[in-house]
Amino acid sequence: MTAASTAPAPVRTRNYRWRVVDIVVASVLGVASGLVFTVWNVASDPVTDPLGALLPGLQAVGGGFWLFAGVLTALVIRKPGAALYGEVLAATVSALIGNVWGPLTIVSGLTQGLGAELVFLLFLYSSWRLIPALLAGAAAGLAMAITDLVLWYPGADTPFQVIYTLSAIVGGALIAGLLSWLAVKGLAATGALSRFAAGREATGRV
Repeated sequence: MTAASTAPAPVRTRNYRWRVVDIVVASVLGVASGLVFTVWNVASDPVTDPLGALLPGLQAVGGGFWLFAGVLTALVIRKPGAALYGEVLAATVSALIGNVWGPLTIVSGLTQGLGAELVFLLFLYSSWRLIPALLAGAAAGLAMAITDLVLWYPGADTPFQVIYTLSAIVGGALIAGLLSWLAVKGLAATGALSRFAAGREATGRV
């Protein structure tokens, strides 16, 4: 047995420092997501009002379209703070363009981004698979429900609160979590994310 064969394998350390390309791409994703938010600000009522009419609180499922920015940014950048940055930036763009909620949109972005961020933190920023993405989306949905119930539905009865919260969690998991994960997989397969770990995984590069 040679000395080389007994030498320990090198330990790969994680680099959590943001690069310039991380900041640029996260900003692009945040702004683009904010534009999607702006469209959904207008389109959401015609889509979700029938759900609320069918079962009050069920309309929160559609809230997932306001939650994907943080999860998507985190899955691409894979650095601490990415989920929070992406969601807050998207919410800020939505607020600046204009909507009925005004500056409180940024408060929602802060809480929703924090919800997703905490899940990735619990996984020590080391797992970017489907389950963490679903949980991050669900946590963002929970944060959305809490914020909405405090700001927009004070005094709502218990059944509404329960249905709204569960609907927000499901919408967050499926729309913000699953769709963001699929989007990153699709982008990585095209080579568009070659400068990120998500892209290198898709092509088999280390």
